[in-house]
Amino acid sequence: MAGCCSPGGTARESSTPGLTPPQRAADGHPTPLTGVVRSAQEPTPEGTSAQAGSHDVPIPAGTFTMGDPFNEGYADDGESPVHEVAVGAFLISATTVTNQEFAAFVDATGYRTESESFGTSPVFHLAVQAEPKDILNRVNNVPWWLNVRGANWAHPAGPLSSWSEIPDHPVTHVSYNDALAYCAWAGRRLPTEAEWEYAARGGEDGLRYPWGNDLHNSGDGESRHNCNIWQGEFPVRNDVEDGFLTTAPARWFAPNSYGLYQTSGNVWEWCSDWFLPKYYATCLANGTVQDPQGPTVGRGRVMRGGSYLCHDSYCNRYRLAARSSNTPDSASANLGFRTVAL
Repeated sequence: MAGCCSPGGTARESSTPGLTPPQRAADGHPTPLTGVVRSAQEPTPEGTSAQAGSHDVPIPAGTFTMGDPFNEGYADDGESPVHEVAVGAFLISATTVTNQEFAAFVDATGYRTESESFGTSPVFHLAVQAEPKDILNRVNNVPWWLNVRGANWAHPAGPLSSWSEIPDHPVTHVSYNDALAYCAWAGRRLPTEAEWEYAARGGEDGLRYPWGNDLHNSGDGESRHNCNIWQGEFPVRNDVEDGFLTTAPARWFAPNSYGLYQTSGNVWEWCSDWFLPKYYATCLANGTVQDPQGPTVGRGRVMRGGSYLCHDSYCNRYRLAARSSNTPDSASANLGFRTVAL
């Protein structure tokens, strides 16, 4: 689904008039705004952010209510009707696949992602690290995305950036097809959409977010940031109140009750299902659905979780029920994935 959250298609359209070009330092190089912008109020959780990689967490079999119980979703996204789904037990990675993990895959196989083959990929306009000649155009209808030559998983903000600067962050610029290639190498698979939402809810049915119904509720009486999303005026000013302009380390914020990190915000996550807005209505008509695999056709593959660009003023898709989609060859600087054990 092309839009404010993620550019649609391969996001390599012609230029459109739009926003001010990326900020540049006196030497002509882009101001290094990507990655971590840590504030004194957001200390590193002990034993988490320095640990690249992930581990599996067990998800017990159970039944849950899937969909939006608050009627807050976008009609075109098909978050309703709410319906009952039964899910078998499975193992899912606690975090999204990190840059360090993906680098190990590339080192072992020599794999080239689709962004590398295409030669370009979209980067958010405030985070670009590239020479002017490598900033090719703005993406049609979403001009805050710039098509950057040399942007890919290894250079997430453009050619002047490197994954090695943020090894414990989620890998990005990875298409659905790239994610499948990683899974084949690792002996894993992508989660179904039902598995993803069931695990993301952490055994707590009917919540808006993994931690509760209030965005800044911490559960201990204090108000704090619980996820990496946009603060400020999108898309021209991010106040960085949560400490990050773009991605955060994969283990930065507190996990949910099952032990999954950042199922709201940070990066969108690929699921295995085709996307069809009317699919939930079909599920409801069939009663309790056991381990649904999604529709047999669709207009793209499902993406879940929202990203660091989500904001309730225009795109509150960081809710647990929220869903979106993109074409299988699409990739961008806010799209990653997590995996499930076979």
